[in-house]
Amino acid sequence: MQTTKTAVETLLVNRYIDGVLDPGKEMLGPIKDGGHIIAHTAPGCWGPMITPCIRGGHEVTQPVYVEGAEPGDGIVIKIKSVEVTSQATSSGNDSPVEGRFLGDPFIAVKCPGCGTMYPDTVIKGVGQEAIRCANCDADVTPFVFTNGYTMFFGEKGDVGITLSKEAAETIAEDGRGYMKTPENSVQNPIVTFAPHDLVGTIARMRPFLGQLGTTPSRPTPDSHNAGDFGSFLVGAPHEYASTQEELETHRTDGHMDISRVRAGAVLVCPVKVPGGGIYLGDMHAMQGDGEIAGHTSDVAGIVHLEVHVIKGLNNAGPILLPNVEDLPYTAKPFTENERQTARQLAEKWNIDKLEESLPVSFVGTGPTLNDATENGLQRAADLFSVPVPEIMNRATITGSIEIGRHPGVVTITFLAPEHYLKKAGLLELVKAQYS
Repeated sequence: MQTTKTAVETLLVNRYIDGVLDPGKEMLGPIKDGGHIIAHTAPGCWGPMITPCIRGGHEVTQPVYVEGAEPGDGIVIKIKSVEVTSQATSSGNDSPVEGRFLGDPFIAVKCPGCGTMYPDTVIKGVGQEAIRCANCDADVTPFVFTNGYTMFFGEKGDVGITLSKEAAETIAEDGRGYMKTPENSVQNPIVTFAPHDLVGTIARMRPFLGQLGTTPSRPTPDSHNAGDFGSFLVGAPHEYASTQEELETHRTDGHMDISRVRAGAVLVCPVKVPGGGIYLGDMHAMQGDGEIAGHTSDVAGIVHLEVHVIKGLNNAGPILLPNVEDLPYTAKPFTENERQTARQLAEKWNIDKLEESLPVSFVGTGPTLNDATENGLQRAADLFSVPVPEIMNRATITGSIEIGRHPGVVTITFLAPEHYLKKAGLLELVKAQYS
């Protein structure tokens, strides 16, 4: 939904939603096709997870309306920069606390004391019992750590180290200060829990966005805008329940947790509502493939995006153009020496013409990694109007299947023939990324 305003070239974003992506609510902007978004993002998973008034598991930015974007189009998002501003964070593997939620602890938190849904909270002290119901003072957090850590980052932005109990509790006393939580964010800082199971572990930083995408066409909790987490909505006992068909129809897969969605990458998102509704958040300081612990280092940060509209692309899900160094070995553009060898082989065997190809990654999501793989393969086949087995062959010998998030986000990466890309309307964009 968008009121009539003049589109701007650059938009500064520092407002956040209550955890629900709702296409019926007003968006920021509009921003011009070709315009820039500068956003101050709030930390993702853990802080919102222990803040029951946030109804989606994350705290992403208010969506932005892009001038000229209509359902069926694609929006190109060029990630110009991703900068961590937090000095510290806490994270780790989670365990839900029974009796404190209605069906889904990410969404529908219920106070075990007074029964209030989505209660406001206050912080009293430090540790995993510090989040208290503002109505009755009951311990209300729906999640605790099974194994967690508190991490402090170096000023150069190169590494972080995990801290001792004493140091973690020092940071917990001034959680918002150390996490540099944005002023309009309402989340409780997760460093309040002061976890310290890992001490002295060094981790190399490479920040990326766990959430980046467009608004789904029905109200959807932000962390559940994907095929894996979204499956928790099917038949759920709370107000955001959906059918499987509704999930497939309306989701845009903005919650990917793909570590290659970082500065220098390009993401092409599907448009399912007028204006697209670009939103972002859930920045992480580092992560390997899979986010296997369920969570990684949630941080606040500053992001610069450049956006463009591709009319009539009809991409069912996100398409990623990673940095060259993030591509699988088999999907990297060929060197001149490799091309020369291929030309010699073609001449020997009377092959008239060799394919000219470029890398592309299709995001697939589903309840399991197998489902996500099938989803991504189908999306690629549909966009290029070819059979799924052809995409399977190309991904096997000229690409790779990589895990974005366990249990159900993958990328289907392969070298696509240039005439496929041209017909789809992507050739110039992909050429520009890999020239």
